[in-house]
Amino acid sequence: MVKVLIKSPCSASLIIQYGIKNWPIWEREPCNFSWIYREKEICYIIEGEAKIKTEAGESYLIKSGDLVEFPEGLSCEWQIIKSLKKHFRLGE
Repeated sequence: MVKVLIKSPCSASLIIQYGIKNWPIWEREPCNFSWIYREKEICYIIEGEAKIKTEAGESYLIKSGDLVEFPEGLSCEWQIIKSLKKHFRLGE
């Protein structure tokens, strides 16, 4: 079973170590959508809040300050509760 990993809150040292502030930014208003991760994604939540529910029935709440890792092959439903803004990096 593939798991979503969450570091909450993400430390300032990790933000610097990964160079997160140089990653692209993605933004989305509150909505629901399905998503399949074709490759690994690591993201840092700048603003907002969302619920993620996997096909396996696991639920996660992600929010501002979290560092989240979505594994390759994960299929899930997103419910963005508060407008989301995140830095993200795809692949290894």
